Amino acid sequence: MAPNNFDIKGLTDEQVVIARKKFGQNTLHYKKENTILDAIKSLAKEPMIILLLIAAVIYFLSGKMGDALFLSSSILIVSSISLFQDSRSRNALQKLKNLTQPNCKVIRNGTTQEIKSDDLVVGDSLIVEEGTSITADGVIVHSNDFSVNKSILTGESFAIFKDKSKEDNLIFKGTTVASGLAIVTITHIGNETKLGKIGKSLESIKEEKTPLELQIQNFVKKLVIAGALVFVIVWAINYFKSFNILDSLLKALTLAMSILPEEIPMAFATFMAIGAWRLMKMGIIVKQMKTVETLGSATVICTDKTGTITENKMSLAKLFLLNSQKITTPEQATDAEKSLIKSAMWASEPIPFDPMELALHNAYSDLHTKDDRPDFKLIHEYPLGGKPPMMTHVFSNTSGNRIIAAKGAPEALMKISNLSKDEILQIEAAIKTITSEGYRVLGVAESDFSGTTFPETQQEFQFKFKGIVAFYDPPKKNIETVLNHFYNAGIAVKIITGDNAETTTAIAKQVGFRGIEHSLTGDDLMLLSDAELQENVTRTNIFTRMFPEAKLRIITALKANRQIVAMTGDGVNDGPALKAAHIGIAMGIKGTEIAKQAASLILLEDDLSKMVDAVAMGRRIYTNLKKAIQYIISIHIPIILTVFIPLALGWIYPNIFSPVHIIFLELIMGPTCSIIFENEPMEKNTMLQKPRPFTTTFFNWKELTTSIIQGLAITAGTLFAYQYCVYYAFDEAHTRTMVFTVLITANIFLTLVNRSFYYSIFTTLKYKNNMVIFIIALTISITGLLLFVPPLTRFFEFETLKFSELGTAIVIGFASVIWYELVKIKTRLNTKH
Repeated sequence: MAPNNFDIKGLTDEQVVIARKKFGQNTLHYKKENTILDAIKSLAKEPMIILLLIAAVIYFLSGKMGDALFLSSSILIVSSISLFQDSRSRNALQKLKNLTQPNCKVIRNGTTQEIKSDDLVVGDSLIVEEGTSITADGVIVHSNDFSVNKSILTGESFAIFKDKSKEDNLIFKGTTVASGLAIVTITHIGNETKLGKIGKSLESIKEEKTPLELQIQNFVKKLVIAGALVFVIVWAINYFKSFNILDSLLKALTLAMSILPEEIPMAFATFMAIGAWRLMKMGIIVKQMKTVETLGSATVICTDKTGTITENKMSLAKLFLLNSQKITTPEQATDAEKSLIKSAMWASEPIPFDPMELALHNAYSDLHTKDDRPDFKLIHEYPLGGKPPMMTHVFSNTSGNRIIAAKGAPEALMKISNLSKDEILQIEAAIKTITSEGYRVLGVAESDFSGTTFPETQQEFQFKFKGIVAFYDPPKKNIETVLNHFYNAGIAVKIITGDNAETTTAIAKQVGFRGIEHSLTGDDLMLLSDAELQENVTRTNIFTRMFPEAKLRIITALKANRQIVAMTGDGVNDGPALKAAHIGIAMGIKGTEIAKQAASLILLEDDLSKMVDAVAMGRRIYTNLKKAIQYIISIHIPIILTVFIPLALGWIYPNIFSPVHIIFLELIMGPTCSIIFENEPMEKNTMLQKPRPFTTTFFNWKELTTSIIQGLAITAGTLFAYQYCVYYAFDEAHTRTMVFTVLITANIFLTLVNRSFYYSIFTTLKYKNNMVIFIIALTISITGLLLFVPPLTRFFEFETLKFSELGTAIVIGFASVIWYELVKIKTRLNTKH
């Protein structure tokens, strides 16, 4: 809580409670999406659930009650796993949604407080300032250079100036503050607001499916179609051999179930939602799921200077007075230099919120014994505008004394002041000296206009250039390390700032920024053609004196060069560029509400080092998802072929597996891919690799071929075990047990081998992932029960193996997977050379 500078007390705590009881919470009530009921409905349409249900019914009709009950139980287990994963995803997303709710400032009990916008009540005194989103309807009681953008209600994107004296003195929920500050008394909240009555919810925007999601969906769809075709073929083969419709249907269903990779969509949803939740715990709010997918691909990061590379803690550090042509510090200020600070203060907002204006007001208070501010009233103002920008304020007191002061980019004020060539050279030399040390500079000017009809634009005043005020904003302590992390990860960094080239280059040099040789101003950039800009944007890393249109053109040019662009921003003017970037990054503390709405990701602590963590997490999620899906492909191939080949080739035991065996294998594979691989830590070379091209399909042919060959090697192992059993005249149950044990062993070692396609199994065993031990121990325990507990052994139509036979099956399963370690050794040797 902080005392407020306005003569407004606001509501008391008791009045807030009464208003909340009478008018309720400031929330828009809409139908809640993605309930548990929706998840159950979606589950009922899952192909695997439908196949299990059909198989259970066939077993029931055939009188095999044990099998029918087992499959019915499996439906419950598969459904529970799916609902658990869905619930994890929904809870993670709900937490994200709660965190992205905007806060607002109110005056209560005579003090300024920050509250959740949901807690706003009718009668509250709400403070809205540049860049904030208005969270309820109200009437203006005080304003200061205040304008709003009403595009959400009217579709018109230009700003409209408002104050309490105008007929239109109302503001509405959902609109945004384009400039200035206002205090409003809240008149309507929640569904009673104009936005609420229109029935338009800012949160109701539905996300489009991401490229990766579509690729996975298409891949699964093709496998489902293949499964359906194989089902028909196998059913026909069996039916025309036996003319037993139920038995032939069961055999066909066994194969269809083995083809369906229902774990893939579940793994994708889990990885994305849990990934977003992990980022949230790191202080990074992901607003759109597609951002998680894109993070690992970022090739360029465009960052602001102030508050991102620097601390945004402005202190008045240097003064240059044109009359004396001396550069001094505020501590050494003479009366003339104190007058320069006074003029700069009058050119600032009466209630400052910008760090430079706060520094000027503080310096004025420290250096002047008499405070003239209470005696003067702001009678006319010209908001920050023009290229380069400047602003002008007109104050008057009761005696009729007038002050007209302006501040802004020195070149803007030099242009409209009557300066000689020598004076221009003196000012430019002073600016060069000051900015070469990394200081930010503002020009200060005064006018003695005495008329009553003020000019339409501030540039029409006759100004007298007084001097320069310079501020020091120190670089963040960790920024050099952060930049090096980006460079090591193959990510280019570009500075896009409203500041001048000299100050920016000086700060860039201090923090070890690469590419300070070339810089480009906003005006020069706008003169380039699209083709010229595309060429320039690659070799230029510092962009100065930028404005919204120029920032947007940089992002567009980088995208045209097939770059994946991340852009940080905090102000109103960053909105369009943040929206255009692949990854728009808003700052959580100093970021305006407009910037947060336009961004796809919010850094809660305004710390760019978190973006390094976010990129690393994006790469980890993508790599682990790829490992999970490669594992699914590799393990499905032997299941499909072990079911299909004996049947198609008419081997002695054509139906080696039934639906009961397939569903058991599915129950092992689902948690393995979703739980083990999702928990895998990041590999140590992940942030030393170049970003993956975003246009690349999920699997390249090399990766897909690897998975297929791994799957065929395991198939060779299972079929070798099959023929080994036939050679030694084992019966069907004995053969089934051997083949099943080979598959389970191969599954365990495939999980361990595929934890990395580069590092050896001995390296990955040291990775911290408790889920590996847990899932593997669970798999071994359950398999042991099936092989050595007689009722279970009989139910699954197995036979207890001798230890020598069990050892043979384990060796075959191990050998069918471990060969890939030799491929990894070759890959590591090639990389070193």
